[in-house]
Amino acid sequence: MRILVTGANGYLGKGVVEQLLDNGSEVIATDFADSFIDKRAKVICGDIFSMEDPYTELGKPDLLLHMAWRDGFVHNSINHIKDLPRHYEFITKMINSGIKQVAVMGSMHEIGFYEGSINENTPCNPQSLYGISKNALRELVELECKNKDVIFQWLRGFYIVGNTADGSSIFSKIMQASREEKLTFPFTLGLNQFDFLDYEKFCEEVADTVMQNEVNGIINICSGRPEKLADRVERFIEENNLNINLKYGAFSDRPYDSKAIWGDDFKIRMIEKMKDTAYEK
Repeated sequence: MRILVTGANGYLGKGVVEQLLDNGSEVIATDFADSFIDKRAKVICGDIFSMEDPYTELGKPDLLLHMAWRDGFVHNSINHIKDLPRHYEFITKMINSGIKQVAVMGSMHEIGFYEGSINENTPCNPQSLYGISKNALRELVELECKNKDVIFQWLRGFYIVGNTADGSSIFSKIMQASREEKLTFPFTLGLNQFDFLDYEKFCEEVADTVMQNEVNGIINICSGRPEKLADRVERFIEENNLNINLKYGAFSDRPYDSKAIWGDDFKIRMIEKMKDTAYEK
């Protein structure tokens, strides 16, 4: 299977590309730059939105894994709204050119303020420009895929825990602060409960999902259980032997952050079970 990964040089994309390659897939990786892309992939640098025939220019892949997105951690950036039609146009061009499977990276922020477990039927009421744009893209692409008989997978991501400093998550920021030899890190009260997934597990779940086409639609890339933010961050500091302490109460919680929210992992467990069965055979 020839898999095209957009946003391949990003924090998430680079790890997914590596995992797909380790799994034996042929990967075409595209982004504006290639400094973090595994060189086993066929790398194509450029602006996917300016391509007249992206399907041909990007090597006629069998599957599109669309991870490209800017300002993902700036939830009210106007670029989310400005870029929405460009994402839709690019994916539509790929579909019209004959691609048979489309997977797009989504976000739990599509849901908005909600308490409890999220499944594919949970209603969406996004509270940020990021969530609004992701949710709109999901609805648009799902409709387009349905009309053209294309396999549709929406990979709804939750909170990813990684110990590198090149990301924008709270965990990357703690690593950055530690490298700068700061002894304290400003923090909320940390009482909210979220669904945390280690970076390596996230990449594995994404790769496993797109390399099959029996479980489709909205698929939560998640752990399936909630954990208090303060507990996970304190554990992260301990796991990485960091000499830094949290300054609790320095920031208020964002008004659109749920008190307790996590993913229903039924579909991802189905995919993992299918994978294990295939290995046994």
